[in-house]
Amino acid sequence: MGTFNRLHLIRQIDLFTLRLFLSAVEEQQIQRAALRENIAASTATKRIQDLEDIAGVKLLERGPKGVVPSPAGAVLVHYARRIFENVEDMRSEISAFTEGMRGKVVVASARSIIAPFLARELGDYARDFPLVELAVREVENAQILEAVSRSDADIGVFAMAHELELGGVDVTPYRRDRLVAVVPKTHALGARETVTFADLLPERVIPVDAMLGAFRVAAKRLGKEFEPLFSVRSAGTAISLVQSGLGVTVQPECLVSHELFDDVSCIPLDEPWAVRSVHIATPRGRVLSPAAAALMKQLLERPGEQAPAPAQD
Repeated sequence: MGTFNRLHLIRQIDLFTLRLFLSAVEEQQIQRAALRENIAASTATKRIQDLEDIAGVKLLERGPKGVVPSPAGAVLVHYARRIFENVEDMRSEISAFTEGMRGKVVVASARSIIAPFLARELGDYARDFPLVELAVREVENAQILEAVSRSDADIGVFAMAHELELGGVDVTPYRRDRLVAVVPKTHALGARETVTFADLLPERVIPVDAMLGAFRVAAKRLGKEFEPLFSVRSAGTAISLVQSGLGVTVQPECLVSHELFDDVSCIPLDEPWAVRSVHIATPRGRVLSPAAAALMKQLLERPGEQAPAPAQD
């Protein structure tokens, strides 16, 4: 054994070896300590020998009944236990930043955003912050901004549109996807690489309620009226009607499952408004609660195609 070198000990020692050393003292046998710490007995013996070399002093005395700490080993036992007590205290204090965060966060969004984007991320947040009460309100796009501006929701996630009033909210880009035409597999448009809204107007277009306004504006630009025979609330209902051959629809691409491709074709919609920019709204000028700020941070840090910043009028 060499002489004790404090700096060498600090640089070379690791917590697992210290834990193994304590287990050997408590079990009075290196083999049982190895079993307890789930490593091979030969590896355990080598680690403790290395620890003694690092310390420069014998730490365990071997005898017929097993191992006991040497006088120097007894000192190490004392301080090692204190180290692990401090590690546990540190873990508890750090975990309080997540496990201990409390409060309530209300999120308002639309079904076409919750399903492909938010559901998984809100689930992750709920697991990360189990003491936070998370409430989700499914509302139409325009109502999301109203809820946030009235502070009925802490965070709103919405699809940007020209007709929306943004005066009462702060807006942050979140995600982006595109709109596609969904037509029956045998439809004449199914072989096209792209379609325009003008191509779709002669067909029986099945809109979801949230997109009805955008379709009427697009039709008006073409000098036509848009008064559909069908009007449904969900993308799933619209797509099921298309599968039955009752018409065509326009949906965010992320909502069209690959399992449907035997029955329908998806064709990119060649329109300036066909790129759907999804944004996060928060009450204008208001500081978010710690729980809401943590959700906002998580949403913005998760990988995904980011939406462009909203255009300035």
